[in-house]
Amino acid sequence: MKPFLPFHLPDIGEEEVESVVETLRSGWLTTGIKTKQFEKEFAEWVGTSHAVSLNSCTAALHLALEAVGVTAGDEVIVPTMTFAATAEVVHYCRALPILVDCKSDTLNIDVEAIEQAISPKTKAIIPVHFAGQPCEMDRILDMAQSRNIKVIEDAAHALPAKYQGKMIGTIGDITCFSFYATKTMTTGEGGMATTDNSEWAERMRILSLHGISRDAVNRYTPEGSWYYEISCPGYKYNLTDMASAVGIPQLRKCRDFGKIRHRYATLYNEAFKDIPEIIVPYVNKDIEHAWHLYVIQLDLKRLRIGRDEMINLLKEQGIGTSVHFIPLHLHPYYRNNYTYTQESFPVASQVFKRIISLPIYPKMTDDDVQRVIGVVTRLIQDYRR
Repeated sequence: MKPFLPFHLPDIGEEEVESVVETLRSGWLTTGIKTKQFEKEFAEWVGTSHAVSLNSCTAALHLALEAVGVTAGDEVIVPTMTFAATAEVVHYCRALPILVDCKSDTLNIDVEAIEQAISPKTKAIIPVHFAGQPCEMDRILDMAQSRNIKVIEDAAHALPAKYQGKMIGTIGDITCFSFYATKTMTTGEGGMATTDNSEWAERMRILSLHGISRDAVNRYTPEGSWYYEISCPGYKYNLTDMASAVGIPQLRKCRDFGKIRHRYATLYNEAFKDIPEIIVPYVNKDIEHAWHLYVIQLDLKRLRIGRDEMINLLKEQGIGTSVHFIPLHLHPYYRNNYTYTQESFPVASQVFKRIISLPIYPKMTDDDVQRVIGVVTRLIQDYRR
């Protein structure tokens, strides 16, 4: 049998290695000149006024909510079809996450469900650009701005992506990106928040490092001063120069990475489009998809096996897969502490049972993609009704 094909591998080249070695030799490992350079290049690349580097997208989402003033008793609308972090950060602010259902085609947040969930306590909405496909941002912004509700975009999947020609990162009030190891570019662990609001950007910077007025660069370089002040209780969310040393060359490759992902998604789409047991990802018009994930849905009525069995069979054939996501309302915390049931979110509850994320990343080869296609196709043929 051929070697196991992992669900994801990062594409790290000599540029990243040399950048990290340069940083190691510089003697400056924590937040410093490299990180400032990374922030500057990222802001210019996306087309936004401010980019605030952080040690995760979770930290970015948390500080974004803090910056716009979410506090105890407020409500924040989030999709149930998302990763744990999107709702967890709402709890960090002692606010209440209000879960809403997803759409059956894109798996993005259902805008009609947002409308129904808005209350006088709603302070923010966190749309998640699922798999790298932008949400219906015009409709979300219209309903939010008319009610003075802030829009914090969870763009962990969506670099680079565009909505009606606009880069994700330039549309909502604050946008949060992830550089986790499996994302479209990586720093190992890391994140970034972008905004055109200088007050929010400065608030996030201060909160990211214990609420102190000066970071290490401003205190420990010859031009700096030892003196600092704590302006508010903060957190330890800063990104290091070691991570930024990886991020800078990764960012410069990001558009090429995106082209490869798009090509592989096209190969998958063409191979699966005429297989009735497979529903390929639906893509809206007027968007550019980042293809962080390639998520198929199985038509289980046409198959003699379920989704979990298909995943196990793929694994036996040397193909790594995953599931994105187990909807939040199905997890014990939300079952035990809220009144949510499967019936509360009928679309997400049903879709969850039939979704599989197939490998899609630049480190793959065309032969790898064809291998995945061949195994999936054979299994469908073997187990169709």
